[in-house]
Amino acid sequence: MAEDTKQPDTDASKSADVSASADSEKNSKVEDAKARVTAAKDALTEKAAAVTPGAPAAPKPPVKKKEEGPKPTDASGHPLVQKLKSELKGAVLEASEFLGQLSVRIDHGSITKACKLLIGDAETPFNYLSDVTCVHFPDRGELPFDVVYNLYSIEGNTRVRLKVAVEAEEGVESVTSIWPAANWMDREVYDLFGVKFVNHPDLRRILLPPDWVGYPLRKDYPLEFVENEWTAEHLPVMTDVQREQLEQRRGYGLELLSVPQERMMREIFQSGKEVMPKDK
Repeated sequence: MAEDTKQPDTDASKSADVSASADSEKNSKVEDAKARVTAAKDALTEKAAAVTPGAPAAPKPPVKKKEEGPKPTDASGHPLVQKLKSELKGAVLEASEFLGQLSVRIDHGSITKACKLLIGDAETPFNYLSDVTCVHFPDRGELPFDVVYNLYSIEGNTRVRLKVAVEAEEGVESVTSIWPAANWMDREVYDLFGVKFVNHPDLRRILLPPDWVGYPLRKDYPLEFVENEWTAEHLPVMTDVQREQLEQRRGYGLELLSVPQERMMREIFQSGKEVMPKDK
């Protein structure tokens, strides 16, 4: 019985010794780390003090040049480009490929011929016109607009992009006779860029009002608030009494008392838009 009672005391003392040794080792490491940090700071201070005032600093290591990304490559040897060149003498002006995307620049007078050839191609008939868009290059001088046609072949699962440089007034032949879906696409380009499409069945604005002045997606279109003149022309005529009633209803938020004229003004001003400096 006496030996059993002494054994726990012995184990407890051993555990205490191990714990004390671990704490001592930990404290020693902490102190060693602090000493290294202090020595490093002192070395930096001495180095800074040793530099002669006004002396040029050591040159920085050269910045590693980033690897250049992919660039367009010449695609004049592409089979599809070769087909177009053989059928359209002199109409293919340029062909390039970028990340698997083929782009072909066509003379503006041959765009319908090129599209007919592509939609009737035996191997990859481009029977889907996914988009007609435009890009404005104001610094290019002559032919500042590129009309872009994005075509897709459902059977061949491949795409091609046609580009045509045009003048806005002269425009380009519409491809609605080939893809009827070009109807609204041409109208959008005409509405936002002002590029005309010859022989279009219904060429008029599609997003903006018919009497809107200017083409918002041109690079030279002003970025400031410009709808004041058009808004003023289309506001309903109201008497002073009606205007006072209008302000009172707006002040109290009485939507149920709105009159047709007020509803029209709410639609135009978008529910109490603050008057801008040019409106005053």
